[in-house]
Amino acid sequence: MRRLVVLFCLLLGACAGQAPEDDSLYQQLGGEPGVTRIVEGMLLRIAEDPRIVEHFQDIDIQRLRDKLVEQFCAESGGPCVYTGDSMEESHKGLALTPSDFNALVEDLQAAMTAEGVSIPAQNRFLARLAPMRSQVIDQ
Repeated sequence: MRRLVVLFCLLLGACAGQAPEDDSLYQQLGGEPGVTRIVEGMLLRIAEDPRIVEHFQDIDIQRLRDKLVEQFCAESGGPCVYTGDSMEESHKGLALTPSDFNALVEDLQAAMTAEGVSIPAQNRFLARLAPMRSQVIDQ
């Protein structure tokens, strides 16, 4: 089922790069406190995910947390501005695979589910993030 959601999001990717017109998705994610809990939950899941944890061994987790909160807030229509590096620059030299990307998406979905985010809201959010896939894989 999760792979179907990921595929669905990738198919919607052409629409995903558009700027949000309102903050309804941001509100459905719980605003700033909800986005922060989602990011923290995702990072905790990644820390226990043998498929991808190795990719996070030598990074500044606090900075990653802060930049993901900014990015998720901005992508969901919130008032934040993402100030981090481009996705290409952040993932350069990591040689991430589609499986790595899918594992992270699954950890994100589990974090959103744990926060009570509805499936339609999760799908809307993942559709906004889907264009980043090509900016992350095989960099």
